[in-house]
Amino acid sequence: MQLPIQTVADLGLALRAARRSGKVRLDDLAQIAGVSKQFVSDVEYGKPTVQLGLVLKLLVEIGVTLSVNIPEESREEWERLLAKGGLPAQKGRKKRDVERAATIEPPQQKD
Repeated sequence: MQLPIQTVADLGLALRAARRSGKVRLDDLAQIAGVSKQFVSDVEYGKPTVQLGLVLKLLVEIGVTLSVNIPEESREEWERLLAKGGLPAQKGRKKRDVERAATIEPPQQKD
């Protein structure tokens, strides 16, 4: 099921719904993802300053996928950037993070 996500609160509700429907306790999800219970709670309640990387880790652990829709005119540039190795190297960025970003599939076009 696809849900429109426009705020951190929307994403938090989606995480909470997936966690509760899977009968996963908040502290169990926190332990599996390597974050604190407070962090999971902050995400579920829509705290706007949570770390995106950790949020994505929670979503993966609970089985929620996240995708973005970019304008079609951006697709060619996106593919060009991926062909060049993805994201530019940043101080502290690990090579595997750049390689993983390059494996993300472009969104499928709807017919």
